[in-house]
Amino acid sequence: MAVNPYTSTLVSSSLSSKPYNQTIRFITIKPTKPSRKASINCAALQSSPLLHFPHTINREQQESHSHHPLQWNLLQRAAATALDMFEGALVSRETENPFPKTSDPRVQISGNFAPVPEQAVKHNLPVSGSIPDCIHGVYVRNGANPLFEPVAGHHLFDGDGMVHAVSIDGNSVSYSCKLTETNRLIQEREMGRPVFPKAIGELHGHSGVARLALLYARSLLGLVDHSKGMGVANAGLIYFNNRLLAMSEDDLPYQIRITPSSDIETVGRYDFSEQHMSTMIAHPKLDPVTGEMFALSYDVVKKPYLKYFKFSKDGGKSPDVEIPLDVPTMMHDFAITENFVVVPDQQVVFKLQEMIKGGSPVIYDKDKKSRFGILPKNAETSDDMIWVESPETFCFHLWNAWEEPETNEVVVIGSCMTPPDSIFNECDENLKSVLSEIRINLKTRRSTKRSILQESEQVNLEAGMVNRDKLGRKTQFAYLAIAEPWPKVSGFAKVDLTTGEIKKFFYGDERYGGEPFFLPSGRNSEREDDGYILSFVHDEKTWKSELQIINAMTMLMEASVKLPSRVPYGFHGTFISSKDLAEQAQ
Repeated sequence: MAVNPYTSTLVSSSLSSKPYNQTIRFITIKPTKPSRKASINCAALQSSPLLHFPHTINREQQESHSHHPLQWNLLQRAAATALDMFEGALVSRETENPFPKTSDPRVQISGNFAPVPEQAVKHNLPVSGSIPDCIHGVYVRNGANPLFEPVAGHHLFDGDGMVHAVSIDGNSVSYSCKLTETNRLIQEREMGRPVFPKAIGELHGHSGVARLALLYARSLLGLVDHSKGMGVANAGLIYFNNRLLAMSEDDLPYQIRITPSSDIETVGRYDFSEQHMSTMIAHPKLDPVTGEMFALSYDVVKKPYLKYFKFSKDGGKSPDVEIPLDVPTMMHDFAITENFVVVPDQQVVFKLQEMIKGGSPVIYDKDKKSRFGILPKNAETSDDMIWVESPETFCFHLWNAWEEPETNEVVVIGSCMTPPDSIFNECDENLKSVLSEIRINLKTRRSTKRSILQESEQVNLEAGMVNRDKLGRKTQFAYLAIAEPWPKVSGFAKVDLTTGEIKKFFYGDERYGGEPFFLPSGRNSEREDDGYILSFVHDEKTWKSELQIINAMTMLMEASVKLPSRVPYGFHGTFISSKDLAEQAQ
């Protein structure tokens, strides 16, 4: 078995009150005390802890990464010192007690969930088997990769965005990975430490309120600038209008460019030529027929809590459609059909006042009824929105939707998760993610829900897709990660959405992957499943990673690419053809 060279530590609270121009002292996280109540089975996360952060900064870095930047005046320096002392006391108090698993760095970024350093382009990687001729371009996948070691609570979703890219030209393959240069990351790198609060790991209870107060105090004093966004761009990737966009739902997208040498560059925060200035969720949808892109934006503080908009294939934006909601809802995903947008208004909501009571602002509201909104794609207002209740339904992801006019129904395919807020808050039950078909009758305004798999075949299915050339139209197959032992991914499933037949591909003993990406062989194929699954796979015995390419029709491996460095388990990806790469906007 390979030896894990890294150890898990937390930064001492003294870091917050001293300049970052000295050797940093680290302390080991205190072991958590046994809890009286049961919690989600996180055993899969307890593999060798692996946190890789620099413990020292050299003399050249001292000048550019000093705790008090040279351009600060005396008043700013004094105020910064006072605020740092307050933050140090806050961190010291937080680390006195055990963290819940949902914000414990030893759990959230342990094993192969832990970050890696950036990697320059490595060419001519070893290939086993033969890469199909239709795969010619670059596979890119996003993920959370914190630049700095957490000083307190940390959730997997809080990490800085990192894009991993595998460029394929025949059997000539290259790999690189780079952090996305968000405004947040640039400022924290300049400061030499994390200064922006972490949305999930830190913003809870009274300490969360204190962290928000710290942020606004630093902003008022000109020590940080949050006006240009605080997002981490770590979740989704989409190629639209000649641009690769990296997204997280708390900010605008960031444009990423793949260079001719297969390297990765951040172009910058992208506002669609000053057409869009608010947040955008991480799962916009591309209509494969019209080339249009559809998206949502939600706000957790002020009304309107939700807005819908679309872009023409050339990038022109429609006016926002404000969708009235009583409370701000966590809306990670949505769906489109040929003529409609499907909006999930579910029971996981934001209630910032819960922080004042000592709790998390992301809660499951048992008194709220889940529902789906059906809105015409070309709507200019929300007047034509049809709301249909779907009790006890929480889908973190929706894989597809389509219309069946003969029954006046919209069919939605998603993975229904219970308990709904278990990703964010500790709970008594083990998490289940059930692939489901939800039928929404537009005439009777009633819905039905069924599990697509038979009870004997039930497995947690999360992260995946359908053939993207069929998005919004009736599809036969979905390709989904087998998220077991949760939250690791031991393989993927090809599911017949009509019959419930399931075919599984497992990565092997102590080998785990992530989202299976389906790449069609071509648009002219008569078979919907004519294509290949691409997935990063990590071997926890040898501590090596690879890209696997599996034939989606035969469910047999065609090729694997040995990667020069470890690829952490991440989030979502896409594939950009060599033709599209050549047409990237600067």
